[in-house]
Amino acid sequence: MNFPDSKQIVFILSGSPYNIAMSETKYIFTTGGVASSLGKGIISSSLAKLLIASGYRVAIQKLDPYINIDPGTLNPYEHGECFVTDDGAETDLDLGHYERFTNVRTSQANNVTTGRIYQAVIDKERRGDYLGETVQVIPHITDEIKYRIQLLGASGNYDFVITEIGGTVGDIESLPYIEAVRQMKWEMGSRCLVIHLTLVPYLASSGELKTKPTQHSVKMLLESGVQPDIIVCRTEKHLNQAIRNKIALFCNVNPLAVIESVDVETIYDVPMLMLDEKLDQVVLEKMQVVNSKPPDLKSWEDFLFKLKHPVGEVKIGLVGKYVELRDAYKSITESFIHAGAENQYKVQLKMIHSESVTDSTSDELLKDLDGILVAPGFGERGIEGKIIAIRYARENKIPFLGICLGMQCAVIEFGRNVLGYKNAHSTEMNAATPFPVIDIMEEQKKVNQKGGTMRLGSYPCTIKPGSKIWDVYKTAEIVERHRHRYEFNNAYLAEYEKAGMMAVGINEQNNLVEIIEFMDHPWFVAVQFHPEYKSTVASPHPLFVHFVKATMLYKKSQSE
Repeated sequence: MNFPDSKQIVFILSGSPYNIAMSETKYIFTTGGVASSLGKGIISSSLAKLLIASGYRVAIQKLDPYINIDPGTLNPYEHGECFVTDDGAETDLDLGHYERFTNVRTSQANNVTTGRIYQAVIDKERRGDYLGETVQVIPHITDEIKYRIQLLGASGNYDFVITEIGGTVGDIESLPYIEAVRQMKWEMGSRCLVIHLTLVPYLASSGELKTKPTQHSVKMLLESGVQPDIIVCRTEKHLNQAIRNKIALFCNVNPLAVIESVDVETIYDVPMLMLDEKLDQVVLEKMQVVNSKPPDLKSWEDFLFKLKHPVGEVKIGLVGKYVELRDAYKSITESFIHAGAENQYKVQLKMIHSESVTDSTSDELLKDLDGILVAPGFGERGIEGKIIAIRYARENKIPFLGICLGMQCAVIEFGRNVLGYKNAHSTEMNAATPFPVIDIMEEQKKVNQKGGTMRLGSYPCTIKPGSKIWDVYKTAEIVERHRHRYEFNNAYLAEYEKAGMMAVGINEQNNLVEIIEFMDHPWFVAVQFHPEYKSTVASPHPLFVHFVKATMLYKKSQSE
């Protein structure tokens, strides 16, 4: 069946139809081949940026083939950072790229996993929604996938929905998603388009770029019934016209639809590269969209200029237990890029494993830093190294920023070394501590399940006038994203404030301490929330901007 002019789509193959009120939203799919981590998320984000810069309304979503409900319970060694949205969804880190590039907030609807798909179908079967039918991958699983893909478009708020499919073509886990794409292309015609990202490797031994991996990748996609409309080629060397023509011939696309994605200095160069390659124009032409407005990328170009032409440099130590993983602190490292560009200063991050920080090594590891950030995390491993690093920053007046567990470690350090609370700790690490300065939240005490049960998403915070953090936000009311179970124990608050560690940000609804400052210090701030989740190219997070500014002042004072 074809629904080219329909305002209502009903998936009639399954026993219980899905009803979606349809707008004229167009759907773009990004698939990958040959190898994972080629940059589907960056290509999708870059295309979205170009379309938004031309005046279109665009949303991006990620379909993840794993059977976990979400990445919330996945070890960072397995999956990198878990990104949290305003509505409390624990999602794939690619959603962070989507927000940073487009400045459009994502939600639960922007990340779909196989686990969530199967859970929904099984729940329907248990309720009897399928009226006794045999539940199968086709049509029931694929119908659920199509339904989730089209939820964003059904809102009528978007002209384009870009859907990135995780993994690579040929993965057994991805087959239902590719089949759903095949069905949508058949149903929607020109309202549906597929971009296939593949690798064109360079063999140094022969001095050649090889197109065979791309050919085989597209062949595998064709075997699933999906003809890609555009081929984006990741390569470390430029493609000549002969290679483009060869790829076009073997992959059944126009040579103009063979797009080069050559290695660049920074991921933020990719939108400009895709503009030069006319990716957005090819997409609009193939989807029969008449566009007379070229993308306005002036602010993006200004950002790139400041990023690439710093007037100075600061060195900031990031202390965490996953520093050997490139993606474990992705939002934090990107936030420093945004803040550095805003200050037109290069931020050189020194990744310091918290387990390596001891009383005997702290001076050697930390003495040359202009600022110290203690990263978020869970569990006892590396906790003492974080506490030692915080003490070093406090006593040596080095600008300090603690995030989530980093704030909790600052509270523990202050309790032990200033207030004299011997063996003060968090009950997460030591349930029998005599001084539980960090304790589990009251609402978390009866929680047994791990997935999606923390304090997640956006919550309000009231800032005290006259504090350093007031100068950062310049407003009394803020909203920030959270991901934690433990909190500052208010039974100790009076003693802390008497000694100079002030609670300057409070969630008044539950009387939770959200922000602390140490008064006898040039810049010592720690927050229970995750500011890194909200930093974008268009809106660098003010906390990171001011932290970098504080490190600049510190470096200047040291040189003087």
